[in-house]
Amino acid sequence: MTGMNNSSSSFLSDGRSWLQRRALFFKVVGVAFLGLLLLIPLGMVKDTLAERQDRYRAAVAEVTATWGGAQRVAGPVLVVPYTYKTEVEEVRFVDSQPVREQREKTMRGEAFFLPEQLDVQGQIEPSLRKRGIYSTPVYAARLKLSGRFAEPHFEFIAGREVQPLWAQARVAFMISDLRGTQEKLALKWGNDEVALEPGAAFEGMGAGVHAPVKLAAGEAREFAMELALNGSDGLRFVPLGRQTGVKVTSAWPDPSFDGAYLPMAREVGPQGFAAEWRVSYYGRNFPQEWASVGGNAAGPSAKELEEAAFGVSLMQPVNAYRTVERAIKYGVLFLTLVFAVFFLFEAGCGLRLNALNYLLVGAALCLFYLGTLALGEFIAFGAAYALSAAVSTGLIAFYGRSILKSTRRAWLVGGMLGGVYGYLYFVLQMEDFALLAGTGALFAVLAAVMVATRKLTGEEGLPEPAVAGLKGGEGEA
Repeated sequence: MTGMNNSSSSFLSDGRSWLQRRALFFKVVGVAFLGLLLLIPLGMVKDTLAERQDRYRAAVAEVTATWGGAQRVAGPVLVVPYTYKTEVEEVRFVDSQPVREQREKTMRGEAFFLPEQLDVQGQIEPSLRKRGIYSTPVYAARLKLSGRFAEPHFEFIAGREVQPLWAQARVAFMISDLRGTQEKLALKWGNDEVALEPGAAFEGMGAGVHAPVKLAAGEAREFAMELALNGSDGLRFVPLGRQTGVKVTSAWPDPSFDGAYLPMAREVGPQGFAAEWRVSYYGRNFPQEWASVGGNAAGPSAKELEEAAFGVSLMQPVNAYRTVERAIKYGVLFLTLVFAVFFLFEAGCGLRLNALNYLLVGAALCLFYLGTLALGEFIAFGAAYALSAAVSTGLIAFYGRSILKSTRRAWLVGGMLGGVYGYLYFVLQMEDFALLAGTGALFAVLAAVMVATRKLTGEEGLPEPAVAGLKGGEGEA
């Protein structure tokens, strides 16, 4: 009996000794598990962010539904109907027997001509429209289009004797969102002025306007039109001229030039921007004239016209949602860094921190993202970020003073966390070098942790020299 007791006592003693020698390993595993557990609230913050983004997009859609969406202007296109004769084979029955006959039939088609010169001068007046707590930039554009059409020739329609129907000629414009037109539209055609009617009258091109025009054989015509157009997000033009020139000015300080062509000259400053494009028809993927025969047009499709478009978008300087989304990606780094600091204090200074201490510190780190998201909907992102970071840092430092039993250690944690928040803000403001800066910070943090734990072993604990800088201040008020 005594032998059994001795054996059991020896087994427990060996087990206790084995656990003590590996206490550091189990502590690290426990802290790592708590860090993984805190990914749950981080995921909830991401879900909240997605919900707020959906509400923002819905608010923007409500504004654009009444004001006007992104606008794309293409035109003018001169359309001249024509007729031609062709031989067709017909079958008729004679005494119940089919008889094939050749007869001449008059067919109809349309020829399409693009302008030789197209010039656009535009002034974009931006403003912000709000729906609830959300705002989106919109604009009122005043455009002046002018140019000329060369004398229409039909030689490109080979193999047919074409008879143009000059009296049925028309000019068509394509405007992507006609809800944005606020004034009566009129086209100056030579010395005449004609009212534009709804509908592009242009097969497959969607929304637009058109007007019948006077045209005779051998005539070249100049045209001009003023267009007042409301829209949002962006304004784009399709280079239909053999030579297209566009000049646009606006008081909006944050333009984004996009599309198939970038401006040849631009000026951007706090007072707004001015941009100029010069586009030759050599850069397009569609011809200067084409014809439809039997309902089949050889001209550009709506997709080809869209791909050739260029222009400018009105961007908001900082999109809080996008920036918070990028910041959340660094959440694991924050948890790892702060938990590592607290763990080093615990291992090197003889402190005993429990799971609740780590969870509360991690919760404060997670609330930083939620606070930034909530404040960013009402104030500038920089102010929202700074305020949320200050509250999170102060909360963790205040709590750290109690659990670390030292004011000096609390100041060290607060300073470290404040520096990390500052560096993260610097990274978030970068676009091209954000990955490089973020990767460099990860290497620096990893190097610091490796240096601090280089003499830490599972068998002996943390040696005194490795924590000489951490133990100071113990017991301070």
